[in-house]
Amino acid sequence: MVMVPEAKIIPGEVVRLNDLVRRVTAPNPGMMTGPGTNAYIIGRDRLALIDPGPESEAHCAALLAAVGARLRWILCTHTHLDHSPGARAVKAATGAELLGYAKVPDDGRQDAAFKPDRALRDGDALETAEFRLRALHTPGHASNHLCYLLEEQRLLFSGDHVMQGSTVVISPPDGDMTVYLDSLQRLLGLELAAFAPGHGHVIGNPHDEVRRLVAHRLKRERKVLDAFAAKNPAALDELLPLAYDDVASRVHAVARRSLHAHLLKLQRDARVTEQDGAWRLLE
Repeated sequence: MVMVPEAKIIPGEVVRLNDLVRRVTAPNPGMMTGPGTNAYIIGRDRLALIDPGPESEAHCAALLAAVGARLRWILCTHTHLDHSPGARAVKAATGAELLGYAKVPDDGRQDAAFKPDRALRDGDALETAEFRLRALHTPGHASNHLCYLLEEQRLLFSGDHVMQGSTVVISPPDGDMTVYLDSLQRLLGLELAAFAPGHGHVIGNPHDEVRRLVAHRLKRERKVLDAFAAKNPAALDELLPLAYDDVASRVHAVARRSLHAHLLKLQRDARVTEQDGAWRLLE
């Protein structure tokens, strides 16, 4: 797989990654989205679009200009509000078939109106004369998260399962740290050449990146356990500045969600217990 060298990500700009894949980034940069949400266009004659992004007239116009009259399928990795809501306007303009996981979690952070024309499960594939995209159910960041493997190129469109330049937030109740780590480990069993993430640039050496992410999560878990040396039992907000003392306080509100996910994993592992909001390290 030949990848074209990348320049700075500019929202609305069509970037050719190789002879089959182009990327258009939405104008929604921020702490949670990096330079913006990436949409990927696959194919030459009959096109598939992965993650049309948030509701945005400008982004929709950029996508429609890029696909012309050739779009046949819209695929979503998951239903967080920066990934799937844009599908409605693109579908209305093109008549393309919408594909994705059928169930939308009810946690207040989802695109509740998402209704795929075709529900995908793990292993389902979209096959054309030019390419084959296989869905991989990778829950953890979101219970309905799907990655899509472009089999000919061993390129995995990883949505928010693996992001470039930042750590994925795991937000209970739908986010699950145990399940997320298991889903990461699954990727080590696949022959992959690169990740095309939902945010940021293409990531080479994908297995090395997965191992780095797993090691990072386990290192954070160790810091959570060590935080109990200062206070045991402790409320979540008492543990937060101890377990995340290496993270700027401005992002602690977001880090709090992943801390909760770590504690729930440790509870499942019988390392900690919780009662009335107080978490206690078990001897």
